[in-house]
This record gives sequence, C-alpha cells and structure tokens, in this order.
Amino acid sequence: MPPTFDFDFKFQQGFQGRYTFPTGLFINGEFVDSVDKETIDVVNPATGAVIATVSAGNEKDVDIAVQAATKAYKSSWGLKVSGLERGKLLFKLADLIERDVEEISCIEVLNVGKPYLATRHRETIGASNYIRYFAGLAGKLHGKTVEIDESIMAYTRYEPLGVVGAIIPWNFPLFLLVWKLAPALAAGNAIIIKPSEITPLTTLRLCKLFNEAGFPPGVVNVITGTGQAAGAAITKHMGIAKVSFTGSTAAGRHVMSSASSSNLKSVSLELGGKSPSLVFDDADLEQAVRWTAAGIFTNAGQMCYGGSRIYVQEGIYDKFLESFLAFVQKSKVGDPWDSSTTYGPQVSQAQMDRVLDYIDIGKKEGAVLARGGFRVGDLGYYIEPTVFTEVKQDMRIMKEEIFGPVVALAKFKNEEDVLEMANGTMYGLAAAVFTKDVTRAIKMSNELEAGTVWVNMTLRLQPSMPFGGYKESGIGHDLGEEALRSYYNLKSVHINLGGRL
Repeated sequence: MPPTFDFDFKFQQGFQGRYTFPTGLFINGEFVDSVDKETIDVVNPATGAVIATVSAGNEKDVDIAVQAATKAYKSSWGLKVSGLERGKLLFKLADLIERDVEEISCIEVLNVGKPYLATRHRETIGASNYIRYFAGLAGKLHGKTVEIDESIMAYTRYEPLGVVGAIIPWNFPLFLLVWKLAPALAAGNAIIIKPSEITPLTTLRLCKLFNEAGFPPGVVNVITGTGQAAGAAITKHMGIAKVSFTGSTAAGRHVMSSASSSNLKSVSLELGGKSPSLVFDDADLEQAVRWTAAGIFTNAGQMCYGGSRIYVQEGIYDKFLESFLAFVQKSKVGDPWDSSTTYGPQVSQAQMDRVLDYIDIGKKEGAVLARGGFRVGDLGYYIEPTVFTEVKQDMRIMKEEIFGPVVALAKFKNEEDVLEMANGTMYGLAAAVFTKDVTRAIKMSNELEAGTVWVNMTLRLQPSMPFGGYKESGIGHDLGEEALRSYYNLKSVHINLGGRL
C-alpha cells in the first residue's frame, strides 16, 4: 500500500480538521507504490519535523506513467475530446480547488512555510483563477487558411504534442504546477508531473481533484522523487514530447542536455534571476520602499524574479535607505500560522545554510551589513531580512542568485549609469523601474534586458501576460497564449484542387 499523509489541523482562524490522503505515485488515476518501494521524508520548515513520507519514483515508474499517459491520450483525450469539453473539466478543477481552499492552503503552509493568509488569498485562490484563464482558451487557438492560388488550398492546424512532462520547483509548488498543468491540458496533452521532493504535498492532494473533476485516468500522472532519478527520467524519456522546467540555471542546462540527447523534445525553461530595481530621484519614495521590500522579501526571498539588486539614484539614496530599513524593521519573521507574520522560514536546512553562507561572503567581500544577517531562533529555518549597502558590481552577492531574504543596495548617477549596471548580469528574468516620468519609464522598460518589467510596482503577474526570461534566465514562456502555443504542434496542410504536375 502507498504511504499516507495524516495530519490534524487546529488553526486559530476558526477551522480545524483531520486531513488524510495517499502520498504514493499517482498513475492512471490511482495511487500506487513506486516499483522499488523507496520513500522520501517530507519536513515542515517551520519546525524541522518530518510530517509525511512520499513514494520515491525513478525511471521505471516514469516509464509506467508514460505508457498510461500515451494510452489515455490516444483513447480518451487529445483530439478525441473537444476544446469545449477540456475547458469544462478545467473549470470544474478550479471550482474544486476553491471548495477545498482551506485544506489545500493549510497543506501548502505546512509543507512550504508560507504565511497562511497570503497563501490562501494569493496562491490557492490565484491558482484556481489561472486555471480558469486557460480553461477559457481551450479550443480557441485556431489555424488559418492561406491563399496560394486557384489550384491549391492550404491551411494550418494546431495539434497537441501528446505526452508532456512538467518539473515543478519547491518555492511555489501549487502556483507553478498550475502554470504548466493548465495550458498542457487545455491544449489536449496528457502530462507527467514531478513535484519537488521537498514540497510534494499540495500536488498529491490535487490528485483527488483530478479524478473528481472527471479527467480520464492517465491524463494526469504524478511521479514524486528526486531530480536525479525521477526528473532525469522525464527529461530523457523517448515517449515525452516536451518538458517544462522551472528551477536553477545549472539544473536547466541538464534538462536541455538530456532533451537534446534523447528525442530532441521541446523544452521550456524558467530559470534563475538577479532582478534589478531602479529607483529614480523623482519616484514616490514611500511606494518605492514598500514595493522594493516586497519584491525581495516576499516568500522569504525564495523567488527567481525577486528584486535582489536595488539601485537608487544619488539624490535620494540616503533617505531611501533610512526609510527602507525602518520599513523592514517593522516586518515579523516567524510562525506562518500567526496572522501578524510577514515572512516565514527558508524551505530547508540546506537552503538556510546556503543563504547564511552568502551573507558571510558579502561581509568578507567588504559590503556593509546594514541590517539582519542572522538566523532567527533555533527551531525551523528562519533568517532575518538582510540588507547590504556599499555593494560593488563585482561582488558575488551582487552577481549570484542567493534565493533568500538578502538584498544588495548601490547608488547610481544617471540613466546610462544604471542601465549598464542593471544589464551587467548573465540573468534577465525581471526588473522594476520607479519614476513619475512616463517617458523615462517607457525608455527604461524598453532598454532593460529582462523578460518582465514592472513600473512603480513589483511581483505582479497576470495569467494573460507571458512570463519568461532573457539570457540565462530561460527559454520559452509560461502564461498567456504563448504558453498555450508551446503545447501544440503546428501542421501545414496543402491540398491539390486539380492542378496537374
């Protein structure tokens, strides 16, 4: 029998319940043990305690899942089901997530350490709305008729790829699952999902909803396990036509290499970032402080698009720094269940150690530690929001992705000066500009080498807007019609209407 998650919630907001569901592999609509019967412990980052055990799959299990997905795609999904019907199932899934919003949010908090209120309102409800966007697009991506001449009729058509794979990171397990699942299913593909072995619980909880929503068995399959075993097997499997991966740039290289050495499967890679925020003299100072703080410290800094570099124009630098430090000082790091908590823990011991190592590197390189820099308490993996000033462009904390609550501040003189610094990185995922000058805002947005640019805000994403990176921040896009298109093959058809050779 596969392992089971069993936890008794007693939450101060007024609800409680005992949540139980299987934590085996989900293949062909059923929970099963992995072939080798191996398991992985799952830890609560707020306490460091083991809260669940999940099955650990490998290439044998991935192969079984691909067989199930292939059969389902050919017999009861793909082109056999209309876009209208696929959309109905996705709308039903979104409704079920909202119905179970408390339970799903609690599981996400327990597994990832995010503050409950933000998780419920932004991520769980947000996930259901992202599904609805793609549900509405199902069946609405059309080919076109192309005029050749009187003897030839030509047209294009979109056809699903078949079986696709999705590898989900640990920082936004539910949200990023939806980003990949919804367009893949809307396009008519069957899918093999590998959640992070660190944060697999919400993905496994949703498996019950896939069945309840009415998706045919085998259309959605979940293989829990390590990246080295389950993830690598997905990237190199000859029966998988595409892999969508979110994670580090280093891991993305391995995904791309495996894809090229197997069947040249399509890849979408959303990778690392070192996003700059540009604060000009004419910015609304209070709003710039609030947005830039949220842009780096939300989710305990564990965001690929987090604004970890803040460049402030000389005329307001001192005032900005004073206000920024005072604002951050008011934040509370602690218990995710406490409604007054602003930021939760790092996701694991390893991630906490990585962030603390980078803080030591920053101090050794000569950056000024203006705030934070220490672990909070001795239970769980909490780190204070950390602010470095006087940071030079060649320092590692300015160049390398830390993926934690650490921000580097530096001054700039003018537009040319800050553009050179902002673009002087191997990454290009996101950037932010703070100014009241519309002309400057547009100019900076156009010249910043980043896939997403925010003006006078940060972090805001929309399901209708594509999200992807420049340079070593990735290939392809999540969200928007661009994401949906990436889950199709485009076929050209030429018909001879009587012309002779």
